This record gives sequence, C-alpha cells and structure tokens, in this order.
Amino acid sequence: MQDLPSDRDALQALLDFHVEAGVDLALDETPHNRFAEPKAERIQPKAGAQPSTPKASPATSSPSPRALPKAAASAPEEVASMAREQARHARSLEELEAILAGFDGCALKFSAKNLAFADGNPDGRVMLVGEAPGADEDRIGKPFMGRSGQLLDRMLATIGLDRTQVYVANIVPWRPPGNRTPTPQEIAICKPFIARQIELASPEFVLCLGGPAAQNLLGLKDGILRTRGRWFTYKTEDGREMRALPTLHPAYLLRQPLQKRLGWRDFQALRRALDGRE
Repeated sequence: MQDLPSDRDALQALLDFHVEAGVDLALDETPHNRFAEPKAERIQPKAGAQPSTPKASPATSSPSPRALPKAAASAPEEVASMAREQARHARSLEELEAILAGFDGCALKFSAKNLAFADGNPDGRVMLVGEAPGADEDRIGKPFMGRSGQLLDRMLATIGLDRTQVYVANIVPWRPPGNRTPTPQEIAICKPFIARQIELASPEFVLCLGGPAAQNLLGLKDGILRTRGRWFTYKTEDGREMRALPTLHPAYLLRQPLQKRLGWRDFQALRRALDGRE
C-alpha cells in the first residue's frame, strides 16, 4: 500500500480528493479481496451427496429497489415540459420552493436527503449559481455549505460581501449519488426551476460558478477557463437582461489552488461592476 504523505495539507488534499470522488465511508485501513473465499470456509461435500441449494430467507434477502413515481420514469422531454409548466406558475420564491419540493419528475430527489433550494438574501444585487449540492449541502439542505462554501465565503469577504448580501443557488437542487456530475437529462429537467428562480430573485448580476452553470445558463460552448472573467448577458424568459460573469467553481479552486488568482481577478471585476466602474 502506498505510504500516506505526512504533511497535513497533503493529507487534507487527499481526503478532499476522495470526498469529491464520492467516497464517504471508510471500512478498513487496508483493502481486502472480499470475493476470495477463505479456505476455512470451504466445505467439501461427502462422496455421493448431492449439493443442496440454500433457500433465501425473507429476513436476509436483498430488498428490491424503491420504485420511482410515474413522473420520474417518464420520458425526459415530457418531464422537462411538466417542469416548465409548474415553474411558470410560481409567483414567489417561497411558492417556487414548495412546487420544487413536491416535484417528482427528477429521480435525484429520491436518492438525496434534502432539497438544497437556496441560501442568502434573495433581494441581493448578486446571485451566484453553481452546479449541484454535495454531501454537506445534502445533509444541511442549503447550497455551498461544505469546504467549497467556506472558500466562497472568504472570496466574497475580499470584496466586502457576505451571504446577507448575495443569493446562492444551484442548477440542480438535489445531490447526485456519489457527487457525480448531473446528466444532461437531469439538468434539462431542473433548468426551468433555476430559470424561474433567477426571474423571481431578479438580481443585477449573475455569477456562474463553474463550467456547467455558465454553459447551461448562458449557452456557452467553450470551457470555463476560456470564458471566465468575461461579461455576458443572461436573458430571462420575460425579456429582462442581466449581466453575467462566469468564474471558477470553489471546489475546483480547492483542487487547483494555483488558479485562485484567476478567481480573485473575477471577484475584483464583480466588485468594480457593483461600484459602477466596469
């Protein structure tokens, strides 16, 4: 087994890597081949004896997976149309959250612990939109609650902002299993809700945290490293326009700390825009 690094920061980075990969449970200090049958447990049948087939006990048999509601099992296009119709009827953020909590069209809802709808001040001038909740966000029920959220708070503080002045959300409000990337179908189903959320919050500025947020909200094709730091226009369905700035996701900056300088530049650009200097 490879020796673990002794440096505390390196150990923390290694732990962060496993958490981002979806590892959330440690079973033992060393790996074991649990498919290999121990010799002590190998029982040779007696000569002439017929091997018996063990009967599964109801108490020990594996439970069948929970059946998804009909809406979640429908065609993605049909579910996305249903999402658009329901999101359109929301007249307030509270009403939208209630509609989303009762929406059964996205299968992620049934593997997540909580809906992570939003955090912060919906009346703020800035709305920050990420991709999807992680383990901490799923447990607490709010976006950006883990280490990436702590870094985001520090970045906001450098330009004189905190969560009482900004509004925070994700494109997908339920955690994908193992922190995997949401599928295009899952994003398409949830997109009408984040679009309506932006309309109802009506911020002056939309900060897209990471490539998926920038690509899905702004229709960009290039990666985040080519689009970050540039101003774009986000258009709502009712015809309003808002200034939008793609930047690097805090989780990416935790994995690539040398890129924090780019995030710093983007937040400084946001500060200048808030002050009317850009």
